[in-house]
Amino acid sequence: MNILNQILGAGNGQVLDRLGGQVGLDRQQTQSALGSLLPALTGGIKRNMSNEEELGSLLSALGRGNHQRYIDEPERLGDQASIDDGNGILGHILGGKEQSRQVAAQAAQSTGLDIGALKKMLPMIAGLAMGSVSKQASSSGILNQMQGGGGIGDVLSKLSSNGGSQLGGLASFLDFDGDGSVADDVLGLAKKLF
Repeated sequence: MNILNQILGAGNGQVLDRLGGQVGLDRQQTQSALGSLLPALTGGIKRNMSNEEELGSLLSALGRGNHQRYIDEPERLGDQASIDDGNGILGHILGGKEQSRQVAAQAAQSTGLDIGALKKMLPMIAGLAMGSVSKQASSSGILNQMQGGGGIGDVLSKLSSNGGSQLGGLASFLDFDGDGSVADDVLGLAKKLF
């Protein structure tokens, strides 16, 4: 399973209706928005995994946040606390508000959807993306290693000593087509959704 499949399965498959309902988009428009926004977010997460400092920050956020709740209970995505959390996630994975605005503007241009709706949807999709990564990190044992004591430094050391196989599993989770790159997944994701 990859991140897209996990997000689409959230809330017994009702996540698109919930997302769209929050911003006034129908199911097809929501699919289009997700297809345009998600690759930028997964690319940002993957960039965070590319060096030790950013990876440490990502693992720390995964360890202390209860991000899985967005996959388990997508009805919470519209809550103000969830929106605030999603905006914080966007700051970490994209770098700031300006980058988030650029992602929304590019998605609006490619989909023809209202940029305001996309800006509102972006923190919710960020929460879903982080929830998916959190579930994957938990199932691969990364979060258990952190919670077992020793902290980020020990986890990074263990990941590097085992050749990064757990981390590689997390990276492949973000790669929709399994070619080692998320850059080409934008077009592939759009094709899967339509």
